[in-house]
Amino acid sequence: MILLGKRSYQFNELHRSIESISQRMLTRTLRGLERDGLVSRTVHPTVPPTVEYDLTPLGRTFLGPLSALADWAVVHGPDIAAAREHHDAR
Repeated sequence: MILLGKRSYQFNELHRSIESISQRMLTRTLRGLERDGLVSRTVHPTVPPTVEYDLTPLGRTFLGPLSALADWAVVHGPDIAAAREHHDAR
């Protein structure tokens, strides 16, 4: 979603920009976000059809909380890794 906060993307652009995601999982995720009203999908009548994804106004309201969560994860990543190591060692 953070990528879509910068500009609209075509499906293949998104797929190339997100590491380690299968085409199927990206499709399912985008469909879910579209269903929730967070992402809009526009089909342009070209040959072949061009599909573009963008955040809706509702989706844009989620960027602040999502960025805060991402910042938290970066700060606490080492703590989480240490907790996992401690747990797995038991």
